[in-house]
Amino acid sequence: MNATELLDRIAAATEVRKRAVTDLSVLNEAFHYPKPSSFSRGLRIDLGNVAILLISGTASIDENGQTVHVGDFRAQLRRTYRNITGLLESEGATWRDVVRTTCYLRDIGRDYEAFNEGRTDFFREQGLDPLPASTGIQAILCRPDLLVEIEAIAIFVPPPKNA
Repeated sequence: MNATELLDRIAAATEVRKRAVTDLSVLNEAFHYPKPSSFSRGLRIDLGNVAILLISGTASIDENGQTVHVGDFRAQLRRTYRNITGLLESEGATWRDVVRTTCYLRDIGRDYEAFNEGRTDFFREQGLDPLPASTGIQAILCRPDLLVEIEAIAIFVPPPKNA
């Protein structure tokens, strides 16, 4: 399906539904942190037969809400991609449906080269073409031991429920 057909489907939508997205097998809900945080891991918006996933900033957090791979940027990046992959899969989407990422690095001067190499390798493994639009930003992250956090937006047409 090309972009024009997708936009036509969105424009024809007569109903908008939204619900939280989660995958407890890869990471817990933020409101279950030791110090609760008030956000959903993601939000699914259904516009007719088109789904949009808004994946919240996701980092190297495990299913118990703990930071993993402290001090290892490349391992944190891999875990972050694993967590986003789990959230996408929980809704029937893949990285091929991702149209945009926003990437927050604690120290962009120190870590950008490793980030870009890791992102390039991951996207190549996923066979992405075209690549998602993306922005890299230096930011203070929600935990001092986190080195990278990524948001993602995916747009796709889910398979019929009886498929």
